[in-house]
Amino acid sequence: MNTLFWIILFFIVIVAAFAPKVGLFALYKTYRATQEREQVEDALKHLLDREQQGRHASPESLGGALDLPRTRVTQLIEGMEVQGLLESRGTDLHLTAEGERWALHIVRAHRLWERYLADEARMPLNQIHGEAQKREHSLTEAQLNELDAALGHPTHDPHGDPIPSREGKMNRAEGMPITAWQADRPARIVHLEDEPALAYQQILAAGLRLGQDIRIIEKNSNRYILSDGESEYKLAPAVASNIHVAALPESERLKREAIPLAELIQDQRAQIVALDDSVQGFTRRRFLDLGLTPGTTIYPELTNFFGEPRAYRVRGTSIALRNDQASQIWVQPI
Repeated sequence: MNTLFWIILFFIVIVAAFAPKVGLFALYKTYRATQEREQVEDALKHLLDREQQGRHASPESLGGALDLPRTRVTQLIEGMEVQGLLESRGTDLHLTAEGERWALHIVRAHRLWERYLADEARMPLNQIHGEAQKREHSLTEAQLNELDAALGHPTHDPHGDPIPSREGKMNRAEGMPITAWQADRPARIVHLEDEPALAYQQILAAGLRLGQDIRIIEKNSNRYILSDGESEYKLAPAVASNIHVAALPESERLKREAIPLAELIQDQRAQIVALDDSVQGFTRRRFLDLGLTPGTTIYPELTNFFGEPRAYRVRGTSIALRNDQASQIWVQPI
């Protein structure tokens, strides 16, 4: 009886270990393949980032970025060359067309995930980068296009970085570090660098945000003092350099003359100037689907007895909006 028991146990172990799809060895093989693919994708992102900075990656920079020993870096580069993803030219590593396409797919996935996590999941901004890092490897091209459409085809992630299009095109990052900006000249925050994480956390803790209009009111070798007209923000120069700004757009003049849609009186016609920068994700997509685009005529036609939602006429259709939603739509009375 004991001998039979051990024979049965032996066969169970063999089956558990070597079953084609669910055996331990099969699962381990799948795990290793996933890890290796993610390592390749992280390498592609590093090469793309360096090329966008106007320089090329090297084995040393790749090893530092991925925290890999030199022998593993050499194996990784050789494997990526065999796959046609990169070319070695001396000590410089160059992306091939296929390598760039794949790298842009991963960057697009990462930044769309960040957009979703910030706008829909309401995850704190200092946590979205790490979570997006985990998720960026999991989406197919079709799934990525679905997420892009569901979010309303956003052009920038929550840090201000441009999101590649489905065609593989990516605009250059806007702005310059505020440490290179002219003092007392109005500027808009267009990018907040999230690395190093400690500097980014200090920026968020200070209360600075993307899309905020600020100016430098004092700067020296020890600190920068910024103001948005209501509050002052004091930062060390090394931290301030992670804030990128650009000149206020020409359209800002129109927006400054506009009022929130919620302030229109009954039957008062107006033209939509812009959606507020805070409107992102699914909410922005819904507004656009309702026809709430710049230049469109809109007016309140019915008032709810309880105050909201309120009915508005746009493009021949009546739509209902809560006051907080209507306050995010900027209009210019006709």
